[in-house]
Amino acid sequence: MRVAIIENMKNTPLGALGIALEEAETQIEWFRPWSDGALPKDAKSYDALVVLGGEQSARDDDTHPYLPELARLMRRFEGEDKAVLGICLGSQILARAYEAENLLGTAHEFGWKTIGLTDEGRTDPLLADVGAEFTIFQWHSDTFSLPAGATRLAANGVTRNQAFRIGRATYGTQFHFEANAAVVDRWRGEFEETIERKEPGWLEKYPELVTRHAAAAETAGLAIARAWVKTIRTQAELLQAAEA
Repeated sequence: MRVAIIENMKNTPLGALGIALEEAETQIEWFRPWSDGALPKDAKSYDALVVLGGEQSARDDDTHPYLPELARLMRRFEGEDKAVLGICLGSQILARAYEAENLLGTAHEFGWKTIGLTDEGRTDPLLADVGAEFTIFQWHSDTFSLPAGATRLAANGVTRNQAFRIGRATYGTQFHFEANAAVVDRWRGEFEETIERKEPGWLEKYPELVTRHAAAAETAGLAIARAWVKTIRTQAELLQAAEA
């Protein structure tokens, strides 16, 4: 399988998602449009598309002029029944691609938080193995309205649209399921000043929070990562499904 991964800022490791992709012996091609503007030219050369998080908003076209094209690219992949995954900012760009409203600065969440599944989420292939509620890492201030035709899969009291699905296998997750303990610890070291501004006192409580939440979040995150990888179909599988 070949997967295109879009990085929207530096220091966005794959964590649990990387583990699941490696287990499936996936060939990964990285794109870093925040640095050089480059994106995949089309969907034909890849079996799936991943769009990672970032510090910008989904509407920061002035500073990140590739964003409109990235939104269109996500929609093209979905239109060809390719698996698509948007994480955090990636989910916000996916919502934009389907003409939903991006709600900037309206949903502040940072750290390990509890999320509940909707009835649809409990039976969805992506989330069916995590239980009715699960703990996962959050780092966002923006959110979005649910795109027309999308299925809401998860929510909590701060962010109504924590996860959604469009079509067969296009998913947006506002939460960072890829952020296992190693990723969070890396972010803690690299973004100390930002974290202290965003969540004063969190760094001091970090050892206690890790002990309380990290293991459960890591288990849930890896289950979600593996479940998404299973939605990827190769070109041959897509052709076979179309002929069935």
